Amino acid sequence: MVAVRRSRQERRKILAKLFPLFYRVMGALSDYPIPLNAGIFSLMSRRVVDSINKMGERNRYLPGLRAWVGYRSRVIYYDRQDRLAGDGKLSFISRIKYAMDAITSFSYKPLRLSFALFFFASSISALLTLCMLVSSSSVATAGFGVGAAVFFVGGLLLLCMGVLGEYLGRVYDEVRSRPLSIINRVYHSGSLHAAQVPMLAVQSDKYQNRNASEAA
Repeated sequence: MVAVRRSRQERRKILAKLFPLFYRVMGALSDYPIPLNAGIFSLMSRRVVDSINKMGERNRYLPGLRAWVGYRSRVIYYDRQDRLAGDGKLSFISRIKYAMDAITSFSYKPLRLSFALFFFASSISALLTLCMLVSSSSVATAGFGVGAAVFFVGGLLLLCMGVLGEYLGRVYDEVRSRPLSIINRVYHSGSLHAAQVPMLAVQSDKYQNRNASEAA
């Protein structure tokens, strides 16, 4: 059971602007359907807690892990009131680090941003090359040519960074070693139990016959 904030009152103006921004960015970048505006506190069964505890990750974003294990959950909406007294224990830098842990743990889109920038740089390079071919001025032709070369080389570098990012993401997956699947419940059919009973009876008869021969 997950508690999701329907509204939030915050007297600290900077955090009041940053919290909605973070959830919008998280919703756009996340590779998994994570309930937005969900707090850390929730009601979880023992199976869910055991599945989360088996994760070997150190930088944990609990709402993401809670959604990733995939058990059935219900959402309860509430209106979050401002603190009556005192401030939160997390500093501003700690909140930024927690947000980065959330994004990098459940999204590969920042690593793939280099591919988008590569296509952008390649398009600019092609446009400058076209301008260089149709230009009648030698100075403009040289300027367009230099600009096209710079964007082309920069695009190649971004492409190499994107390829390295893809491999780095796969290494990250192997290091985290998240389970491929989580078994919720195992069902045994009646025919399987019926097949196991004669086998146990035969093994018991063999064991008794062997004990009788040893005693003789």
